[in-house]
Amino acid sequence: MKSVCLLFQIHQPFRHRRYRFFDIGADHYYYDDYTNDAVLTGIAAKSYLPANQLLLKLADKLGDKLKISFSVSGVALDQFEMYAPEVIESFQQLAKTCCVEFIGETYSHSLASLKSNAIFREQVQLHNNKIFSLFGQKPRVFRNTEMIYSDLIGVQVAEMGFDGMVTEGAKQVLGWKSPGFLYVNAINPRLKVLMRNYKLSDDIAFRFSNKRWAEYPLTADKYLKWLRNLPEQDEVVNLFLSYEAFGERHAKESGIFTFLEVFLEKIAQSTEFELSTPSKVIKDLQPVSAVSVPHPISWADEERDLTAWLGNEMQKEAYEKLYSLSDKIVECTDNSLMKDWNCLQLSDHFFYMSTKVSTDGEVHKHFNPFGSPYEAFINYMNVLSDFILRLNRHTSPGNETEELKKRLAEKELKIKELEDNLLMLKKSQSNKTRK
Repeated sequence: MKSVCLLFQIHQPFRHRRYRFFDIGADHYYYDDYTNDAVLTGIAAKSYLPANQLLLKLADKLGDKLKISFSVSGVALDQFEMYAPEVIESFQQLAKTCCVEFIGETYSHSLASLKSNAIFREQVQLHNNKIFSLFGQKPRVFRNTEMIYSDLIGVQVAEMGFDGMVTEGAKQVLGWKSPGFLYVNAINPRLKVLMRNYKLSDDIAFRFSNKRWAEYPLTADKYLKWLRNLPEQDEVVNLFLSYEAFGERHAKESGIFTFLEVFLEKIAQSTEFELSTPSKVIKDLQPVSAVSVPHPISWADEERDLTAWLGNEMQKEAYEKLYSLSDKIVECTDNSLMKDWNCLQLSDHFFYMSTKVSTDGEVHKHFNPFGSPYEAFINYMNVLSDFILRLNRHTSPGNETEELKKRLAEKELKIKELEDNLLMLKKSQSNKTRK
């Protein structure tokens, strides 16, 4: 019997106010509360709440045959608490059914795993604490931001005590191998690795309501037929996708909720498949081999690499400047600064700066709230510059005083120059008058 592992992810980025031109050092509140509220409550009404209600109904109907997993970032949970607490309550109801597993993430949906082991660990611990406080679960399996994975990242995750990690079943990694098996990290085989079947996942996530798609319309029976046509030796089908696919990317009128309900019921009643969670797959299956990933992969774009976030000089400059603050952040005890630090780490900020072209470029343009990647870069760097000033004041008050003295001296020198120029101008005019 094949396991079907269905994992939904939610990260919901904070929207920053537009700061193309502003007085750095004077305005320290960076968030567009109106937009954040409107966007989140809108998506919650169309997607999260009806989808959760459907899963609650199925949990009551199917009992322990229903198994679903969620990866929800800490910043998304923060926004739910601020703008849509009913979403938190519905997830808590799901947690009580024992049909749902919450897996680990970075708190800020950040790229910290690529830069700083210390910041990465802190992000993961913050997220673990948040999940436990809200849902009473301690995550045993980890999903990195945008499913970014490498052998070395896997080692860090294993050292944090996780049993397994989910990532993309990228062709450049698997080659002829199938994502339908359980693998292990190439350096530390204690960490199990589940690989996403991106074709079957994206058929639901992106193509479901596309009327130009050759397979439109997609029904539960057709999808089950595709699952049955997978290689007989495959042991697991890993379907990992964004939860917004249900009701937001594909409207209710497309039939997406009906598809999900019928599909889950048919899987639960099947003798060929069983719904499973990542931790259950790790417990039930034996790994077939190690998977070697020397260079980081992700689930983004055709390349399945990091170029969606770190593909141009703007992105790299912003990324390096952000994480150059790592040492100072360790000294920070201000809650307001730490909240801003977490939000500044969101991978979406770097995604908005992408200048990719071709088919991938259309995706980046579609999801970019800014007029251009250059506007996104200017906005981010202005906010970051203001944040650095505040952080310096907090962590090095003496240095801040010296900096203020230096600026004051420069201004006094400038005033003296202006006064001298004005005096020379007056003398010149006086001489002309005498003549």
